[in-house]
Amino acid sequence: MFLLLFSALQATDVQEKEVRALVGSDVELSCVFPERHSFDLNDLYVYWQTSVVGTPKTVVTYYLSGNSSAGHEDNRYRDRARLSLESMKRGDFSLHLHNITPQDEQRFNCLVFRKSLELEKILDVVVTLHVAANYSMPVVRAPSGPSENEELTFTCTSVNGYPRPNVYWINRTDNSLLNETLQNNTVSLNAHGLYDVVSVLTIRRTPSVNVGCCIENVLLHQNLTTISTQAETVTGTEYGITESQADAPKKQGAVLSALIVLGVVVAVAVATGWVCRSRCPPQDPRRSWAARPEQTFSSVSLPRGKGARGQQVQVHVSGWLGGGFVSVGLWHELSSMTGSWMWTFSETR
Repeated sequence: MFLLLFSALQATDVQEKEVRALVGSDVELSCVFPERHSFDLNDLYVYWQTSVVGTPKTVVTYYLSGNSSAGHEDNRYRDRARLSLESMKRGDFSLHLHNITPQDEQRFNCLVFRKSLELEKILDVVVTLHVAANYSMPVVRAPSGPSENEELTFTCTSVNGYPRPNVYWINRTDNSLLNETLQNNTVSLNAHGLYDVVSVLTIRRTPSVNVGCCIENVLLHQNLTTISTQAETVTGTEYGITESQADAPKKQGAVLSALIVLGVVVAVAVATGWVCRSRCPPQDPRRSWAARPEQTFSSVSLPRGKGARGQQVQVHVSGWLGGGFVSVGLWHELSSMTGSWMWTFSETR
């Protein structure tokens, strides 16, 4: 108490800093002597406290010339706040704070005195700690089944975030923000000190309803959006929707393209056989029949499901045609409908 009262009488430049940390993480609140200097721990008084105007100051931790603050710090910081003795010898009096909670969001004051200088205050740093937590992906419940009501009600829920969020409803037809008077938001603190939000949107029924719920975390510069229609709910991601129904025709077109090309390959193989037959000299039928294996065709693998785009379709046809063994291969990547086809041809007599 004497040190705190004495420090108030001393005029020292105060350094202001800001730090951000996620709930559950560890953070270092910097308090470093500006000049390169070595310190004797027996000559130091180091004191960390909370500094909130209008509220009693709380002891976080301190070091008094060989005595630690064990048993004197606030219970909220017991076993969570630590000073490094080796670092203090080099002029680094930073506070290491573990397992950050929402209650840690406040101003921390670092005070350093030297006993040999008649308790002169050599360092005064104020660090403002901002705490944040990611909100869960919004879940939107849309009206189910036919209804004769002239109004539709959508409910958006997101939990375990920090700080208090901003909630927006978006008209996905033109990406405009819906009037805030159409929504009713309920934001509450849960047992973990984090925020849960429930937003209810009520709008007039129209032939085509397409709305989105956006949860904004200003501190993390994060916008989580989920899109919903009257008939179904689609869960989105931080950057948009996970999958669009517009991809289905592309996948069907890719498979159809592979089937068409398979027919083209067979036609090329037959034509190549006729060319070889006209070029090859006549051979003893008995020798060629004895050496001729059965005609073989390899299988064609077509992609299925969500992973179809970006895969390769390979087609390989081989057999005895026109007195020679003909092998034709062709492949194509199903990333587009207009990509070029590559083919190979080999002939063995």
